[in-house]
Amino acid sequence: MFTTEIHNFHQLLHTQVLGLVDPLKKANAGIEIANDSLSKLKEIVEQEDFENVPEEIDFFKHIKPCPMSYLIYFSEMRSCESRKPKAGASFQIRFFEKELRKINKFFYRNNDFVQYMEQGHSYMDHQLFTRNHRKNFPFTPMINYYQYPEFSSSHDMLWAKIQAMYRLIHYIREALEALKPGSVDILHPQKHPVLLWSGSKTALVELIYALYASQYLNHGLSDLSTVVASFEDFFNIKLDGIYKTYGEIKSRKGSRTKFLEELILKLEYKMRQDDV
Repeated sequence: MFTTEIHNFHQLLHTQVLGLVDPLKKANAGIEIANDSLSKLKEIVEQEDFENVPEEIDFFKHIKPCPMSYLIYFSEMRSCESRKPKAGASFQIRFFEKELRKINKFFYRNNDFVQYMEQGHSYMDHQLFTRNHRKNFPFTPMINYYQYPEFSSSHDMLWAKIQAMYRLIHYIREALEALKPGSVDILHPQKHPVLLWSGSKTALVELIYALYASQYLNHGLSDLSTVVASFEDFFNIKLDGIYKTYGEIKSRKGSRTKFLEELILKLEYKMRQDDV
């Protein structure tokens, strides 16, 4: 049930929100979709609860923070757009630079928890991501986590905000680059020759889902929509209907990971050839 709802959320995000150009329209649409997804997840938890502690940890560590992080991100984006100076590039630049300093202070205050999460630790998950340990936490929790006690652990909201702040940094950097071209070097990666994907789109979707599931991209903070958009940009390709394609991959008879297995065979063959 949870997985289905998260897939639906990503699909709506990819098709109805991320393609919008106007920041305020994008923020408002994103807030609506994220709120709706959280409401549905809360309803599922209230009706069915969790079968065991590992499922509860997985929900508060990986599932709920997904739409929650976007809710925080789009809310912060809308706040920036409504508060930024209406005229004068220099005033707007100072405004966004101040917002970046606020984000840096947030990460500094929560450095221990950020390191715990980004290094992939799990030894304190029972304290951080279950509802039974809300009064016994080693890191500073979010202030409002107790508003819905049956739908909150002590740190799922903080983890969601950390992911949201990474996205907000990217939004602010893009805004600064638009105001002062060349000011954000990170947005100008080295030029590379154009690469074209010459395999099937289904194979590429299989590869994307494998990398997404591995959580090796941006410490597992990248959502599926961002990964897909990056591949589309890098290979100059449009991947429509990825959720439908993924469903078809899951429905295969026999091996469901044909392309990944093909990669293994071809790499092993090359290694054998190189050893000769």
